[in-house]
Amino acid sequence: MKVGDRVRVKESIVVYHHPQNRQAAFDVKGLEGEVVGIVTEWQGRPVSANLPVLVQFDKKFKAHFRENELEIL
Repeated sequence: MKVGDRVRVKESIVVYHHPQNRQAAFDVKGLEGEVVGIVTEWQGRPVSANLPVLVQFDKKFKAHFRENELEIL
């Protein structure tokens, strides 16, 4: 998986920061988006992030995932 890949969420994952559903549970299973970043370092130091893949679904909504929670389209 690399930056620019189109992906789909393949597992049921509940988030609470979706723009249209603030403060309410929202399941992102089935949503499609684009990988915009993979976290490997922070302030120049290497890190091992728990949720390293950053996916942007629309202009206002981004979320972090593990690689096994996504499928490449």
